[in-house]
Amino acid sequence: MSKKGVFLCLEGMDGSGKSSQLNLLLEELGRRGIGAVRIREPGGTDISEKIRNLILSPVHTKMSPKTELLLYSAARAQLLHEVVEPALAEGKMVLADRFAWSTIAYQGYGRNLDQSMIRALCEIAVGDCWPAHTFILDIPVEVFRQRAEKDARELDRMEQEKQDFFERVRLGYQDLAAANPHRMTLLDGTKSPMVVHKEIMDKVLTLI
Repeated sequence: MSKKGVFLCLEGMDGSGKSSQLNLLLEELGRRGIGAVRIREPGGTDISEKIRNLILSPVHTKMSPKTELLLYSAARAQLLHEVVEPALAEGKMVLADRFAWSTIAYQGYGRNLDQSMIRALCEIAVGDCWPAHTFILDIPVEVFRQRAEKDARELDRMEQEKQDFFERVRLGYQDLAAANPHRMTLLDGTKSPMVVHKEIMDKVLTLI
């Protein structure tokens, strides 16, 4: 690995298998003697976790799309400042469960907010600290619903959105992957977890 660390990200709707794939990736990297810092968005620091609770709490039904956008960006900026940038400067690998691509998919496509405004805000929060590569786990909205029901837990504020919202989010991710073929890999999240893991690991090994 080079002196500067490698920043990788897993994206996709809830229920797409991001957490499971991150677990598998960390285990395999560990077996190879490669350590990594794992982060999640929103969250990862005391401040960012407090913002996460504000965003996702089902009681905040009056939150406007722009407030949501700003809160996600604030949590991200703090996470970069406290965790991501220091880890990369030390030559560590960083594995992210979501990053700014989520904002483009959820607030841009899902909420229909202006894309130029979102990208300008991402520039403020992120600057040039973007993942070297992002894996997007793609699943139909119906699969997300089925997995959420099977999980048998209370859905957070975002998860409670309607079908058409998630259809737009899925399209957003697909469009992002198509527009960034060298920076993103779109994967079928309905495949066997070990098949998806191999696809991810094969690509990761070319990056480190």
